[in-house]
Amino acid sequence: MPADPYDPVPTFWERHSGWAAPASVGALTVFLLAPEAAYACLVPGAFWAYLRPRLRVYAWTIFAAQALAWTINLSWLHPVTWAGLLILGPLVGAWTGTWYLAAWWALPRMAGRPTPVRLVAMLGLAAAWVLVEWTRTWLFGGFPWMPLAATQWESMRAVMQIAAYTGAAGVSFVIVAANIGIAAFANRLFREGETGLRRRSPELLLALFLLLVCLSVHVQETTNQRQFAEPFARVAFVQPDIPALVKWDTSKEPEIMREIWSTTLDAVPLNPDLVLWPESTTPFPLNDDPSMKRFVEQLSSRLKAPMLVGADAVERGDKGKLRAYNAAFVVDPQLGVQTAYYAKRRLVQFGEYIPLRPLFGWIGKFAPLGDDFSAGTDSSPLVVPLHQGSAALGVLICYEDLFPELAREEVRYGAEALVVVTNDAWYGEGAAAYQHAAHSVLRAIENRRPVLRCGNAGWSGWIDEFGAIQKVVRDAKGSIYFRGTQAADVTRDRRWVGRNSFYVEHGDWFIAVSACLVLMGAGLLGSQRLPPLEAAGKKE
Repeated sequence: MPADPYDPVPTFWERHSGWAAPASVGALTVFLLAPEAAYACLVPGAFWAYLRPRLRVYAWTIFAAQALAWTINLSWLHPVTWAGLLILGPLVGAWTGTWYLAAWWALPRMAGRPTPVRLVAMLGLAAAWVLVEWTRTWLFGGFPWMPLAATQWESMRAVMQIAAYTGAAGVSFVIVAANIGIAAFANRLFREGETGLRRRSPELLLALFLLLVCLSVHVQETTNQRQFAEPFARVAFVQPDIPALVKWDTSKEPEIMREIWSTTLDAVPLNPDLVLWPESTTPFPLNDDPSMKRFVEQLSSRLKAPMLVGADAVERGDKGKLRAYNAAFVVDPQLGVQTAYYAKRRLVQFGEYIPLRPLFGWIGKFAPLGDDFSAGTDSSPLVVPLHQGSAALGVLICYEDLFPELAREEVRYGAEALVVVTNDAWYGEGAAAYQHAAHSVLRAIENRRPVLRCGNAGWSGWIDEFGAIQKVVRDAKGSIYFRGTQAADVTRDRRWVGRNSFYVEHGDWFIAVSACLVLMGAGLLGSQRLPPLEAAGKKE
């Protein structure tokens, strides 16, 4: 029969809903992964959940989008391993995507419910994201790279101040709540068809309230900050810019040592109180090679300043067995290399050791991994003599600044500042160094301690207690990737000298609160039937 000319004409979306919605949501989810879009990155998937798509279609769309987005996000891995990138990207993306399954279940059940139920459920859903991110700190050995909180390191420092109380988890919580609030408001406008004052969305209002709480913390603690600043140390950052594959070539040792010598001595006219080297600067263990020991002691003496250097260490255990450590040493200009050193506590899997070596040991046949490093256990700061007294510095090596508990332990043991020594040269001149530096901003705010970073070729500089980037080491062209030495006058806020933040004192209490919120939200929504679709949306 011919179509009735008075029948309503279906819209494009109604005629192509089978593929248009998944394609649009998938594309927007990938596109909005950029840090600048953090407050909208979850909105497409959350709004789609209100429409009650089939679980299989929803899950496959979200998992595919997250896998692609995270593979792009971690693309800096490809200079080292394409296989690792193509495994790790989809794995992290799929695990992050599990949050959307909670959204698919919860958001349709929230529509049309009493306001208190909706708000508790919203907080529970934001808390679920916190738990997913928290599991990434320990699941599969731990890879908490770029939580949502880290996306704010250059743009929204005001929101990040809540981390001094809740840890980075609180920042992620607020960002997710904002995404849910926007999605709920969009659902109210486009599906529920409310008009006038009834357009107001309680979820969006709650999200705005949480943002105001963060802003109040920012205003309270950062207003008139400069009047509380006092000198701490003049620090020289040495970037040797030794290519990763060249560093371990024994035939290149003389050339490498000459470059390190001349680059470090460029700090002499800068008159530093402290000179920093990046991770694993020397080609041989500093505490087991007399020539390396003499080398750094002569440099420190010429500088007339102490050095904190990244270098390997070895210890002889039972039956003469050697244990190797990725370490950091203090070199005193008068007393030489100090006996006490810091040994890295969180090692990089398949980089510094092979987990379950009997099972995965075959990987060593295809990659030059060498013998396993041993993990350190001591979180005590290193005491460094400065021109005016001494300072206790908590050291984090390589990606240890991704793990908030490591920095927190060092501050609890008395660290007055945190020092991150790293070597991101393995990953070329892409996004790795910048993404890595974002985590140091979080550690500075959480612990209310200055963070000094020194990289082999960048990112080097220092961050104050409130996450403000006070110095980035750049060349004349503005690049962080170069060989050279620069100095900066590091200050500290005297209000935080000898005082710990709430987060340092109480740790990850917000994780436990998040777990309770998840249970409360699930309990409230699970006790009620899913409302009919036409009741939850706009009636025709």
